[in-house]
Amino acid sequence: MAGAGARKRGAVAADKNDPGSGEPAPKRRSSRQASAAAAAAAETARKATDEAYSFEPKVPGAASKAVRRTPSSARPESAAKRTAVKAKTKVASKKGKEAKAKGKSPEPSRGRNSADADSADDDNDVDAIPAVNPEAPRHEGEWYWLMKAEPEPRLENGVDVSFSIDDLRAKTRPEGWDGIRAYAARNHMRTMNVGDKAFFYHSNCKEPGIVGIMEIVKEFSEDKSARRPGTPYYDPSSTKEAPRWSLVHVEFRRKFALPVTLRELRELGKLGGPLEAMQMLKQSRLSVSRVSSEEWAALCRLADEKAAEAGLDHDEGR
Repeated sequence: MAGAGARKRGAVAADKNDPGSGEPAPKRRSSRQASAAAAAAAETARKATDEAYSFEPKVPGAASKAVRRTPSSARPESAAKRTAVKAKTKVASKKGKEAKAKGKSPEPSRGRNSADADSADDDNDVDAIPAVNPEAPRHEGEWYWLMKAEPEPRLENGVDVSFSIDDLRAKTRPEGWDGIRAYAARNHMRTMNVGDKAFFYHSNCKEPGIVGIMEIVKEFSEDKSARRPGTPYYDPSSTKEAPRWSLVHVEFRRKFALPVTLRELRELGKLGGPLEAMQMLKQSRLSVSRVSSEEWAALCRLADEKAAEAGLDHDEGR
């Protein structure tokens, strides 16, 4: 113990003998001295801050003042302003994007591509297309047809080609039945007259069948989508001088309360049935087919019976 105490005292003695070998002992100050020192330190700090914010160099002939940029951390009010500006900019940008998004209202349509504005305008100019085409053969009375469309989404050349009876019902102008690229179906459309009726058939879906009735309101004209690159059924062999494909314009007339399903059609198409010779059952891949007056009457009667049994009414679109 004596050794340890001597060692400690020896260290202190060494500090006294050699002032440069350790820290000087602190001196006690009065409260007045402490206050004066604190005030002097505060004044020095204030001057240093002012000099950091700006200075005016005393350069002979200088015409402008040089201002030193202060870091954002040293100027909280500037940081707050920048934050507010960024917030406003972000809100404005968001509103701009929302407005731009609202401005886009593409209407879903079979085989159409709005990228070509001129061609799209031509297609949409329905009023310029005459109802009667002198090149269409005339027939007596009302003829009947069956025309297929796909109600469920399906991409063709990157474009959704789905079209349902509800889509047709929503149209306010005659709808061009475009996208037909089979000669037999095209020739049937070229035979149609104004006033003919057609069954609207939902195909390539969970429950295929006849879902309603539409009317031919404009006889055949050129299907311009065939010669427009980017459309679902573009055909480079079709030209303005020699158009290969045609369409007719149709309007909604009725949506059946319940569809006449493909299974029911096949049942009625058995030997001896009212649909035994129905073209749609004989040529199932044909998208536009003839329907005899007897077949038409039988199918309309079946649709009425199904609606009555279910206590439902057909949708006449009125």
